[in-house]
Amino acid sequence: MSTNLATTTLRELEYGLLQCDSKALSPGSTANTILDIVRDVIEGNFKAALSHDLARTVLSLSEATSFDREGNLTGELNFNYIPPSTLDGSQQELLLLSIGVASLHAFVQVNWTGPDLDTDPCSILHQHNQSKGPISAASLHAAATSRLALGGEPAYHLTKYPTFLAIALDIFNLPYQHCLSSNWWKLRATAIHQQVLDEPVGLEVDSLTSALEGLRDSLKLSDAPDLNGRLSLEQGTLNHILANDKVAAELFVKAAKETGLQYELTGALGKRTKFQITDHSQLVVLAQSRSREGVEAKESIKTDEIEQEKDLTTRVPETIKNEDDTLLEQTEFTSTVYQTPGDSTSLSHIDPSNQPALHPLDQCILLGLCLNVKNTSPSHGLTKEQMSPYVARVMSHPRNWTVHTMALLLRSRLEADRTRTVERSTLQLQALIDQMPTADSTVKERLLYFHDIVLPSKWEMEKELAMRFLSLGVIKSALEIFERLEMWEHVVQCWQGMERRDKGVTIVKDLLEGSRTEAELVISRARSGGQVRPALDTARTAKLWCLLGDLEPDHAEEHYRKAWEISGHKSGRAIRSLGGYYFTHKNFPEAAEYLRQATAINPLLSRTWFLLGCALIRLEKWEEARDVFSRCVTIDDEDGESWNNLASVYLRMGAAENKQTDSGEADDDATLVEDTTLTSQRIPYANKLLAFRALKQGLKHSHNNWRMWSNYMLVSADVGEMAETCRAMSRVVEERAVKDGEECIDFDVLDRLVDAVTRADDDDSAASGGQPATQSADSQYNPNTGKRLAPRVADLFSRTLLPRFSSSPRLFRIYARFLVWQSAWGAALEAHINAYRASVVNDERVATDLERFKGAIVELEELVDVMRNLGPRAIEESQRSGTAEGEEGRRRKTNSWQFQARGLVRTFMGRTRESFGDQEPEWNKLEELLEELRS
Repeated sequence: MSTNLATTTLRELEYGLLQCDSKALSPGSTANTILDIVRDVIEGNFKAALSHDLARTVLSLSEATSFDREGNLTGELNFNYIPPSTLDGSQQELLLLSIGVASLHAFVQVNWTGPDLDTDPCSILHQHNQSKGPISAASLHAAATSRLALGGEPAYHLTKYPTFLAIALDIFNLPYQHCLSSNWWKLRATAIHQQVLDEPVGLEVDSLTSALEGLRDSLKLSDAPDLNGRLSLEQGTLNHILANDKVAAELFVKAAKETGLQYELTGALGKRTKFQITDHSQLVVLAQSRSREGVEAKESIKTDEIEQEKDLTTRVPETIKNEDDTLLEQTEFTSTVYQTPGDSTSLSHIDPSNQPALHPLDQCILLGLCLNVKNTSPSHGLTKEQMSPYVARVMSHPRNWTVHTMALLLRSRLEADRTRTVERSTLQLQALIDQMPTADSTVKERLLYFHDIVLPSKWEMEKELAMRFLSLGVIKSALEIFERLEMWEHVVQCWQGMERRDKGVTIVKDLLEGSRTEAELVISRARSGGQVRPALDTARTAKLWCLLGDLEPDHAEEHYRKAWEISGHKSGRAIRSLGGYYFTHKNFPEAAEYLRQATAINPLLSRTWFLLGCALIRLEKWEEARDVFSRCVTIDDEDGESWNNLASVYLRMGAAENKQTDSGEADDDATLVEDTTLTSQRIPYANKLLAFRALKQGLKHSHNNWRMWSNYMLVSADVGEMAETCRAMSRVVEERAVKDGEECIDFDVLDRLVDAVTRADDDDSAASGGQPATQSADSQYNPNTGKRLAPRVADLFSRTLLPRFSSSPRLFRIYARFLVWQSAWGAALEAHINAYRASVVNDERVATDLERFKGAIVELEELVDVMRNLGPRAIEESQRSGTAEGEEGRRRKTNSWQFQARGLVRTFMGRTRESFGDQEPEWNKLEELLEELRS
């Protein structure tokens, strides 16, 4: 064993470990005992691999680790991880890697895939560390669980054999010079670790991503398309676990290109119900794997496929049939795919009802596209309605136990909200949980594609079943599952659903006091042969104190502080609760301090960053608030509220030296910037432009938030983006008109819009927000002024404002000004008359209130002046259009504006004569005005 492993052989062995493929190992080879360990790991014999003599020094406990007479851990749980000195560098690294993979897969087998594991950490460690004496399983479990805590988030305390995962993480974090796939295994271990935590914490993901960038070249993955696609697929699954669904969807599509998978979502005629006579267009996924050499090519022979599928029917999980009296088990397609004329794709030859079997890796990719079941945004990948045909395409040809399990689980999730399928959905989920411990398939098969999908752990699947029961109103069954899983937050939720909140409080207090409830659970678990642990650990105690704080608002601060102290200032849940408590009670300095600590513990929770930013706004710490909201939109670029608040901060930063009288407080929904004066010159143009861009981005994801549209309207006007101002005003009116009426119109902004059109030729810079035009000095090339803006403004009036508001004098006057610019004299005159009617004719106070009477006279005089000015032009306009007929008609049209003006004056005088006929100065004005119109 003194000879170094050849580089080619080492790479083949690494490929074999990555793909659970033993082709690199010659049958019966014992020339190198390391190969025995590699073979055991690939075949799923983890007990043999971890019990091997070569693993003794690797899994030996350090000097700092010791146990008392009863086997309880008295020091830290640390391993030496020192390979035998008789091995050279490449052999030592391969040994370490193999033991790490064996530990990781042993942990996966016992917590995810099943069947039950034939060994445990205590027996393995006792075999290699007999000098340490007995080892307590409970003590080892508690120490390993504590080590798995990350970023203030504890690991699930009922995880089986967490020591295996701790060992794997330690080994994959060691430095490697020869085994370059160690970073890939670190990616896999990290994905599993994140699923063990209460909340995902992506503290190490950025460094891991950068380490994986050079892995493709070093492992020469370009020559191995399946491995290349697997790496992208597994990176996508990790991003999905961390809720980065947009990035995950992009990586899944990339993986499909790398493996050569061709797929297309299209339509084909078919039937969906038992009594359907006419075929209708149904969604279908046409997919085809690339042709593969070797074993896969042989399997493509028809007879082999038939035998394989017959064998698989006994090895895949049970598929629950749909007993509905209307729906078919699956869509019955005709033999043709619907195509538009001239449309032809490389998959158009495939019969939807008889498609070729897909490679299991390609099935994993299609399932990866369906992971985000709650997705409603096409930019994030498939929506819920599009996922069903993808899952159906995978289920049509079962090729692997784990992949088929995932397909059934996804179908169960998709059917959970449909009345005709909710029963089958729940029964299928129960069946998947029941089949985990069975040995209907080999460990190797179950692990073959495990890392390429996001199969939930056993406790997560049981939790999902309990949540399904809860949604159906079967609270008692849900409560039993949650109590067995010791998920106390959900236990309390169940009691609250049964209107027994006091019972929930009692349970939490009993657990904290170590009394009856916990003792009964531990005893019952021991009787059933389950795992026995210490009653409470630090992380779980802190969570219970936080839960008690949620249940007892009057003592919430005390309970949250207790949780924070007990956790040793490490609990992310406790510090977030404290920050939220102080924010709710408007103690913003304390809230900001605790929320800063919360973001340091877990920097991936965007809601914590958002709350911190709101607290900083109230404290007027604008620069820090800007950085915080920038972080919010970095984590979730579709958080419209954060974009809105970022824009608000930009504006307030510019006005900080000249503080507004308004305090500018934020709320949880949106921080308003409407107090910023529209024409304010105190805010630098650069800040306004940054705010404009932030709001524009945020509105892509908060299209119905009228507050954001209102802010966007104001800022757009200030930066000279008048076309966007038009769009924003239209949205504000559409959202608010029914409830708020005329108050939803910002007339100052509307005036500026008309100014931007009517004054463009005379004062181009003023019309564009006080800033030089960025395009061309000629206004015809500027969409925000003059003739280019006019169609948008006209559309705003005709489609949005005038159909909704017929009694606004100011609206009609602004519209008249726009019509005058268009030389639409008749329409402008009509708009002025409508303004007068809305202001004077419809105002009953004119006939009773002296001051209102005097004001009405002024308005009437102004209207007559307008009619005197526009009337002749309107007549000329009418004559040019050929609407007047004959000399008599032309004469009648010439005097029509005078006739109409006299009528308005006489009507006004008749209406007010009884009340104000003795008011000589004002009444004399009316008589003089009427005489002028008669002459």
